[in-house]
Amino acid sequence: MKRILLSVWMLISAVNTVSAQKYYTKNGNVSFFSKTNMENIKADNNQVMSVLNPQTGELQFSLLVKSFHFPKALMEEHFNENYLESDKFPKSTFKGTINDISKVNFASDGTYPVTVSGELTIHGVTNTATTKGNIIIKGGKITGTAIFIVALADYKVAIPKLVENNISKTIEITVNCLYDQKM
Repeated sequence: MKRILLSVWMLISAVNTVSAQKYYTKNGNVSFFSKTNMENIKADNNQVMSVLNPQTGELQFSLLVKSFHFPKALMEEHFNENYLESDKFPKSTFKGTINDISKVNFASDGTYPVTVSGELTIHGVTNTATTKGNIIIKGGKITGTAIFIVALADYKVAIPKLVENNISKTIEITVNCLYDQKM
């Protein structure tokens, strides 16, 4: 009887330990896109750190601003020196929650629409952000995707008059993270 109780207790402990795991990635992707009649600007950052807690829906992203790469070196220089001031504000972060995490069945393949809300920090300014996204489960792997539409003025990113027609006043920020490691 003691052996059976011990076995049941170990099984319950193992299930609780597995279900309490968090998932993370060190190489998620965040890209941004500015579209105007004059010019489209796109940059990618493939060094995004992110943690997802599937039990609570807690979600965090962190990236170094200097890790964004552009097709043109001059764009990258202006982005870091003039707009995002990456020496002064080296990181951007998001700390929030997947509001409807209970709708995601992490044991079953599928695409699960979700709503994400939290605090987005860019250029040293923090604002509340809410957007739609997807949690994609495929073969036991978890991918999170979302698109944020960000007004540059909300984050005190100044655009000089000389180039104001080249840069959109709102930027599309796309997040795509494959959570391939467990904590």
